[in-house]
Amino acid sequence: MALPALAVSPASGQLTGQGLDGYYRDGRRILSRCELRAAGDEPLVVQGRLTGADRARFVGAIRRTGERGPDPEIRMERLRYADGTERITFRSSSARPVRLPVEILLGTDLAELGAVAVGLAGPELRAAVHGSGLRWSGPGVHAVLSASPTPQDALASAGLLRWELDLPPGGHHTLELRTRLEHDAGDRPSDHGLAGSHRRPAGPRIPGPRSGIVLPRTRGEGPPRPWAAAQLECDDHRADALLSGSLDDLRGLLLRDPAAPMDVYVAGGFPWRCGLAPAEALWTARMLLPVGTRLAAGTLRALARTQQATPGADFGRIPGALRDAGPHAPPSCTGVEATLLFPTVLAEARRWGLPEQETERLLPAAERCLRWLRVAAASPGAGHGYLPDPGPDGPYRCETQAHAHRAALLGADLLDAFGYAGAAELREWAADLRVRFRTDFWLEDRAGGRPAALRSADGRPMPHLGSTTAHLLDTGLLGRGALAPGLLDAAQTGQLARLLAGPALDSGWGLRGLGAKESGYNPFGHRSGAVRVHETAIAVAGLAAAGHEKAAGALTRGVVGAAESFGHRLPEMYAGEQRTVDSVPVPHPAACRPAAVAAAGAVQILTALAGLRPDVPAGTVAVRPLGSTPLGAMQFTGLSVAEQPFAVRISRLGMGMVEVAADGLQLGS
Repeated sequence: MALPALAVSPASGQLTGQGLDGYYRDGRRILSRCELRAAGDEPLVVQGRLTGADRARFVGAIRRTGERGPDPEIRMERLRYADGTERITFRSSSARPVRLPVEILLGTDLAELGAVAVGLAGPELRAAVHGSGLRWSGPGVHAVLSASPTPQDALASAGLLRWELDLPPGGHHTLELRTRLEHDAGDRPSDHGLAGSHRRPAGPRIPGPRSGIVLPRTRGEGPPRPWAAAQLECDDHRADALLSGSLDDLRGLLLRDPAAPMDVYVAGGFPWRCGLAPAEALWTARMLLPVGTRLAAGTLRALARTQQATPGADFGRIPGALRDAGPHAPPSCTGVEATLLFPTVLAEARRWGLPEQETERLLPAAERCLRWLRVAAASPGAGHGYLPDPGPDGPYRCETQAHAHRAALLGADLLDAFGYAGAAELREWAADLRVRFRTDFWLEDRAGGRPAALRSADGRPMPHLGSTTAHLLDTGLLGRGALAPGLLDAAQTGQLARLLAGPALDSGWGLRGLGAKESGYNPFGHRSGAVRVHETAIAVAGLAAAGHEKAAGALTRGVVGAAESFGHRLPEMYAGEQRTVDSVPVPHPAACRPAAVAAAGAVQILTALAGLRPDVPAGTVAVRPLGSTPLGAMQFTGLSVAEQPFAVRISRLGMGMVEVAADGLQLGS
């Protein structure tokens, strides 16, 4: 994947036109069939794997009639790139010249990705010979395939290209296919046209990035990579591979904002959210702050342009779709979550080194988000000052109150730093929320109590226990490496840590979305029992910051173990079945993979072990690693603090040592 281009195939490498198979560009399938035959038969593929987010390699053998013995003399290597390029190389180990007949069967339906994903693609189109390849045409669009060298025979009606390759002893021959999408004049989409994308409403104009920044670019036409080339060397080498694979997956999900192509953000994931998903884009940007602030800046600028600009109750709100919340609650609103995340991401990006000038440019948009928060929490329908989600009459979710509380405290710091009014009012509201929340949202029982997942519109607490409670531990960074206060007191935080570490929630592979003892539990339920990497990452970071190292370490080892089963490239979610000695995690059938919040969550889990707490405006960075070192000794290089390289080493005894840092950056306590 290298959005807006991607390719999907089974491990054999053969595109058969079944399911999601094919090359896609701008959300349209430009090639659905690419079946290779050599010497009259399909290659025997012995290995097919990703070698990067945007490329795959398939290795096979060609068996020919008359060969003696079990050893194949002709090998095949098939390199596939997301941008529509495929190189097929045949290598001979024969002592004699070999004439190898090769044919490739091609086809496409030019279907939209969304239609393909739900099984509504149309029939394949008829091809026409075009130059050195084939061309398929649909309403306003065309898929054009060129082949090199030019095939000796082309049967357009069957979509068939043929070659007769002469391989000398020990020689090789390479075929190259390139497929591209063409639009008729006036028919090119204004957006990427990917599934999940949407036309964004006009909002306040946000300036683009500062000039003069040169970023590394990915292959082809992809956007620049807006983060540092971070690496990890750990006693547990699975962690090294997980960090590398996660950053590679995220690179494949990068998109440019059509309204300002220099602004880059990540898509939510393939296949369901290949466009801008506001809340997931912000979570990803926040969790990647240890590797740079450029993604955060681009994401914030892009979302600021979507902000509601019409005066009224929704002024300052970021639009977002509804999201299923499981069997015990109505859908939640991703727009509410994104609006509350916006000031949090901006405030923490500033702590990590987002330049003051850039922060000041984005601050008016953050101030509008905070203004919306104050209005929504004070509306007549809001229950006792709690923030409703999704409608004005509730319900009132515990995680929404945590997002709002954090946004108020971090936003107040931002407003104070730049001389804006309203900081005192936000702090006062947050303090009042803490007092009320610790009573209204805490349910006492013989086991020590638990937080309520939500309160209904009429004030009834809902006691079901799930992973969303982990958001109550996510407090955010204030100045001088300090953490913002949480909604729970110390005793309640300790009890929540015990609940998160208990067998009802911890599957051994990560946190279940709903406790195994709750009604409606389903290990495959995407909000009722499956493990979501994003919420497990939030739990790990929150537990580590609150000093509950044993629970944080157990969840970390669980996710790293699960990642090994998935080739160190985590899906969005997987079944919450209990881990046993001989079990492996099972992916959810509808999970995105790659998924932005899963890949970024893996980065957050690993960097949380180092306990970095920067405050670049104050010129300090604190390093507070987990003393339990759940993955052994670690060395991070290529991180970014103050837009400069940062490296830190954590010993097996849990001692942290900064090895590379920006000039003038002091080690905090």
